[in-house]
Amino acid sequence: MRYTGPKCRLCRREGEKLFLKGERCFSPKCPLERKGAVVPGQHGPRRRRKRVSDFGLQLREKQKAKRIYGVAESQFKKYVKRAVSKKKGADLRVVQRLESRLDNLVFRGGLASSRSSARQIVSHGFCLVDGRKVDIPSYRVKPDQVVSLTPKGLKLTEVKKALAAKPSVPKWLAKKAASVKIKRLPDKEEAGGEFDAKLIIEFYSR
Repeated sequence: MRYTGPKCRLCRREGEKLFLKGERCFSPKCPLERKGAVVPGQHGPRRRRKRVSDFGLQLREKQKAKRIYGVAESQFKKYVKRAVSKKKGADLRVVQRLESRLDNLVFRGGLASSRSSARQIVSHGFCLVDGRKVDIPSYRVKPDQVVSLTPKGLKLTEVKKALAAKPSVPKWLAKKAASVKIKRLPDKEEAGGEFDAKLIIEFYSR
C-alpha cells in the first residue's frame, strides 16, 4: 500500500531531505530547515539515540529508496528479486529499474518538479511514450524511447513551471523542448547516489 500522508513527515523520519515536494524542499518552509532532523511523533525528540544495528541500517535504506521513488513494498520487492536473479551487478540493476520508471523519467526530464507530480501527470493520461498514451507510472521505458506530453499536458500549470525552471538532466537522458529520450541506462557512477542499493539487497537476502 502506497503512503498517502504528509510527505515532509517522511523526510523527518529519515533525517534528511528526500525532495518529495519539489520547490518547497528548497524553501524555508521545509520542516527540516525549521525543526532540524527531528523524528516525527510526540515523543520522538525525547528518545535516547541507540546504536543502529546492521538490520536497522538496511531497513532505513530500503525505506528511503521506496519513499524517494514512491513505490509500494510489494512492487519494490519484485524489483529487487528480479535484480538478484542474475549473478553480478544486482545493486546497479535495482537502481536502473527504478530510474527507468515512466514517472521518474518525467521528473528527471524536467517535465515535473517532483516525482509525485510526475505520477499524477502520468496517471491522468497526459504522458506519451513514442507517441502512444501511457497512464501507468511504473511503465518501464527502454533505451531509445521518447517520453513527451499531450497538448493538454503541456498546458498544465505544474508542467509550465517545471519547464520554465530549466533544470539540468542526467547525462543518460537527452532533452529537446518538452520531450525526453532515454539514451541508455545510468551506469554505476551515475546511479544510486541517494541510497545504498547493496544494503537493500542485503535486507531482502536475510
